[in-house]
Amino acid sequence: MSVTAYLKKMGIECQSGGYIEQAFIHTSFVNENKNAKNDNERLEFMGDAVLQQWVSHQLFLVKPNLSEGQMTTLRAHLVNESSLANYARQLDLARFLKLGVGEEKTGGRDRESNLANMFEAFLGALFLQCSSKAVDIILHQVITPQLQNVENIKNTDFKTRLQEVVQSDARKTVVYEVVRMVGPSNKPEFEVVVKLDEIILGRGRGLSKKKAEQEAAKNAFDKMVR
Repeated sequence: MSVTAYLKKMGIECQSGGYIEQAFIHTSFVNENKNAKNDNERLEFMGDAVLQQWVSHQLFLVKPNLSEGQMTTLRAHLVNESSLANYARQLDLARFLKLGVGEEKTGGRDRESNLANMFEAFLGALFLQCSSKAVDIILHQVITPQLQNVENIKNTDFKTRLQEVVQSDARKTVVYEVVRMVGPSNKPEFEVVVKLDEIILGRGRGLSKKKAEQEAAKNAFDKMVR
C-alpha cells in the first residue's frame, strides 16, 4: 500500500510524491542512493513546530484548567521521543520508512529516534502538502486518548518528568551524581546533583540514592516549570 492510499483510508486526501514521500526518507537512504536527493530532517523541524502548537492548544482546552507548569509537564510527556515512537507504531508508519542497508540491518526500522523523527517529519509534510485538518485527524487518533488520562500523567515520578521536559527540547539525557555522603555508615544521607551537559540543574538529599535522585529531579523540575 502506498502512503497516499494509506492516507485515503484514514479520510485524508493528499497528492502523492513531494513532501509526503520525503517524510519517510532517512538520511542513511540518501547516503546510499544517488537518485535520492532529500532526507526528512527539514520536515522534522517543521513537524516539531506543528506538534508543539497542536498539543499546546489541546492542553489549553483541558477542563478543569491546567496551570502553566502542568501544561509544560504534560506537553513534555506527550511529545518526548518515546511517545512519538509509540504514535508511529500505533499508526504502523514504519513500513513506509526508507533506510540504508546498514541502518536496516542494525534495527533502524524500530529504533525510537528514527521513528520519532519520521513521525515529526510526517506531520510537517501533512501540514505543508495536505492541510491542518489532516494533522488534526492523525493527532486526534494517537494523542487525544492520552488526554483522557491527565491525572495518570501528572502523577509520573519526578525523574521521569524531568527527563521528558529535557528531551522535548533537546533530546538529551540528564545524569545523576552523588557529591557527598554524611552521617553514620549504617545510615548515611546522600546528596545528589542532576546535570545536563555538566550544568547542575538541581540538588537533593535522601537516606537512599534513589530518594536523593528524586529530590534532585524535583528541585530541577520545579525551577524549569516556574
